[in-house]
Amino acid sequence: MKGSVEGWGSGAIGMTIFSGSLPATRAALDGFPPLFLTGARATLAAVLAALCLALLRQPRPARRDLLPLAIVSLGVVAGFPLLTALALQHITSAHAIVFVGLLPLSTALFGVLRGGEQPRPLFWLFAALGAAAVSGFALAQDGAASPIGDVAMIAAIVVCGLGYAEGAMLTRQIGGWQVISWALVLSSPLMLLLAVLTWPGASRDITAAAWLGLAYVSVFSMFIGFAFWYRGLARGGTATVGQLQLLQPFLGLAFASLLLDEPVSASMIGAAAIVVLCVGMARRWA
Repeated sequence: MKGSVEGWGSGAIGMTIFSGSLPATRAALDGFPPLFLTGARATLAAVLAALCLALLRQPRPARRDLLPLAIVSLGVVAGFPLLTALALQHITSAHAIVFVGLLPLSTALFGVLRGGEQPRPLFWLFAALGAAAVSGFALAQDGAASPIGDVAMIAAIVVCGLGYAEGAMLTRQIGGWQVISWALVLSSPLMLLLAVLTWPGASRDITAAAWLGLAYVSVFSMFIGFAFWYRGLARGGTATVGQLQLLQPFLGLAFASLLLDEPVSASMIGAAAIVVLCVGMARRWA
């Protein structure tokens, strides 16, 4: 019982941290270009990860783990941050959060492809309904949103699902927080080079909100959130604590409204609710 309570608590903290990622990214984009933001957040998080790995004397990953770690890096260290940053140049974070509701399904689909699982037919039905809900939401905007932003968000969900699924399998061998830590460390040379080459220059013209956004996505979204989330999954069980992801779109919409004063329409809330329902039913019948 104690492990379950600790698992739910840690999972809830991790999920809440992730819910603020897109609004924080949107704030950071007011002062930093997408390429720099992607490189800088990964580099700063890699410093924290390296310190934790060294202080806790974690063994180096085996050679066979390098390719999976590269896939994790591609998905959650580089791909998702860059694609969401590009998307948020064209759409609001509240609009983008509706797409994030499909992330658990994307993860499950790649789990099927990589793990050889065979979900029941109802899983595919609800997965298709969830995708249709997001597609309908995007098309119903009638020019109010950008197709470029929507396509970038769809790509972000795909690569992040791949990274999550690969990381979930690797977690069984080297541990949860160790996966994201090694992925950050191994990708840090390229991410540091990217940050240096795209440094925006006149830093005194960058707003405090942009600096805070960069700090949040670097320290919390890229590292601390994963530490709490993976600890929650380990203590409380992936199947049970993982259900907390269903609350993430609604918390994200609340953060977008409260922190950025972005409009949250009834269509956003309705689409998010339909997606969450489809995701919940799909996971039940997986």
